[in-house]
Amino acid sequence: MTEPRLRVATAGGLGRARLAVSVAFAAQGFGFAAMLTSEPGFKERFGIDDLAITLVILGVCVLAGVGSATAEAVARRWGSGRALVLGLVVAAIGIGTAALAPDRVLFYVGFGVYGWALGQVDAGTNMQAVTLQHRYGRSILTSFYAAWSAGGILGALAVSAYVAAHVPQRDALPAVSVVALVAAVVVHRRAWRDGAEDEAAPSDGGEADPRPFVIPWSGILVLGLAIVGYYVADTAVSTWSSIYLRDTLTAARAVAPLGYAAYLGSTLVSRLAGDVVVRKYGRVAVVRASGALGAVGLLAVVLTGSPAVAIAGLAVAGLGLGVVAPLCFAAAGALAPGQADAVIARLNIFNYVGAVVGGVFVGAIGTGSSLRVGFLLPVLLAVVVVVVARGFGDRTPVADGAPVVEAA
Repeated sequence: MTEPRLRVATAGGLGRARLAVSVAFAAQGFGFAAMLTSEPGFKERFGIDDLAITLVILGVCVLAGVGSATAEAVARRWGSGRALVLGLVVAAIGIGTAALAPDRVLFYVGFGVYGWALGQVDAGTNMQAVTLQHRYGRSILTSFYAAWSAGGILGALAVSAYVAAHVPQRDALPAVSVVALVAAVVVHRRAWRDGAEDEAAPSDGGEADPRPFVIPWSGILVLGLAIVGYYVADTAVSTWSSIYLRDTLTAARAVAPLGYAAYLGSTLVSRLAGDVVVRKYGRVAVVRASGALGAVGLLAVVLTGSPAVAIAGLAVAGLGLGVVAPLCFAAAGALAPGQADAVIARLNIFNYVGAVVGGVFVGAIGTGSSLRVGFLLPVLLAVVVVVVARGFGDRTPVADGAPVVEAA
């Protein structure tokens, strides 16, 4: 069975490929944040309620899971670079359709198309990132997620700016499609052309290995638990933290959004520093500490009656949990180096399980009792991250297949 891999002959080519994949991560974060923070505008334009938005988000998560699965098929046949380019182009189409939709039907269609592309791009970026990390032979994956966080912050700020300037959503939001298309061009020219996808050498006399590839489900499930834990917390914070600060802790309107801002900022910091810390202490120790720090920060949010303490707790949670997702994919790439794309595509589906639980279940618990109780769920799942940290390992295979120890 062949393995689509990124072939980079020179250090310059390796750097250009890394830059291209970083651009793709940033574009994905930009688009996701722009679509998420544009929801109030969509509600106003199309006269839909919170239930409809919740169902749209649920549909996006389901379709993103489908997109992640199809990314594996595309990567196996044409390479993960092509899978990523395809996802970015389709994301641009979906965003543009939703932005320009004259009615609800096309709005839902646009969001559905974007949902499928979301999974395709998530899987494609992680496939490319893990391949590059193998080429480097050292931890570089959290830097890609730092690019995602930076893109997300810019996306949210862009939406805030056009709303403040009273620019109609139909006029402003299509620019997000342009960002995705630019990223597709960059990936095509750098990560795909400079590092054209090639096939692994045949295993025996020029014939492909006929043995079926066995998916390492035990390892995937362990990492999947950590992914679910992270995305439950991440989605709960992004969806409900402002409402929690405003309604439960009676924070002022101008103060309520600061919780999510603090979380995003500290997540970016943790991802910028994450690779250096992993190289020194190893993935297991870092994930264990990250989960513990996330649990402490979220517990402070649950226990406090002060908006200021809750905002600080969200910052602590972001500082801890920010590196969990990239390190999950780094560990996944080491489970079966010859079939990393397949493993990553399957693990990526757990993203959307966590997103559904964090976005829907936390809100449902909050509706039934209070959001204070609802935020206990991400606290518990942050503890799960600590428990499963041993499954992350500390070895990263490099391009020639020889593993190197990341811990000092």
